[in-house]
Amino acid sequence: MMTKTTNKYSPEVRERAVRMVMDGTGQHGSRWAAVVLISSQIGCAPQTLNEWVKKVEVDTGLRGGITTEQAEKMKALEREARELKQANEILCKASAYFAQAGLDRPFKR
Repeated sequence: MMTKTTNKYSPEVRERAVRMVMDGTGQHGSRWAAVVLISSQIGCAPQTLNEWVKKVEVDTGLRGGITTEQAEKMKALEREARELKQANEILCKASAYFAQAGLDRPFKR
């Protein structure tokens, strides 16, 4: 099972940094140059900021991929499927147990 890491950057800081990258790409010559400069200003790794930018681009339709909303729905559906599978296994075992218990008793008329 994966452990969730704590997020040390508030949503506001993330949004502002992404906006600065998207607005400042032309001023810095390339998006990567903007990412490197802005990430050093907020104290995160350039790859982290670049991933934030990509995620915003997917969520706003500027880039193909699975949006955050779709990913959350998928995760919820996978969790529900896992829970239903476990419940089904329990019911199958209970059914088999009670069926066997019925066979073990002498038949009465």
